[in-house]
Amino acid sequence: MDLSLVERENTLLGQDFLTWLWFKTDQDAVLFKLEDNRTFTLHMEQKLSVQGGEGETKATASVSSPAGEMSEAKTGLRTGKKVHKAQLMFAMDQDEWLVTVSATDFGLSGLKTPKISTKDDEGDDPDAKFLEKMFLLERCLEMFDVVYTQFLNLRLSKDWAEESARVKLWING
Repeated sequence: MDLSLVERENTLLGQDFLTWLWFKTDQDAVLFKLEDNRTFTLHMEQKLSVQGGEGETKATASVSSPAGEMSEAKTGLRTGKKVHKAQLMFAMDQDEWLVTVSATDFGLSGLKTPKISTKDDEGDDPDAKFLEKMFLLERCLEMFDVVYTQFLNLRLSKDWAEESARVKLWING
């Protein structure tokens, strides 16, 4: 098996996923549901990069906008570039998680979980803070899995052609 072909296919799927996610979150607030029936929302944040071309002609445009203005990146999509990296904000109740996702390998980086209390109270379990942080990391991965599973179910269904057409209209609109 040619590993470069597998990497290319993963990259294309990752780019489709991040582009679809941008489309979904740009339309309106989307609620996702965990197995325990808790709901969360997801938003694209201020950092996004699009990439196009191959080899020496590969070009990347990165946008970092505190106001959330992503018109330069969307122009990149119109010229054939694909979403390469995106910063996502998961929100559940009052808690927020911020993470950057790479389309190439679905690598998550820069993960910021909700803050945990650093104050030590007498009688506290010495492992409690660590365990709470691990729980928050797992929760973020669980939310990411829910969103990616929803994308894959759609991507592999007969409804993908219609959804893909809506994404194209959004890109060109």
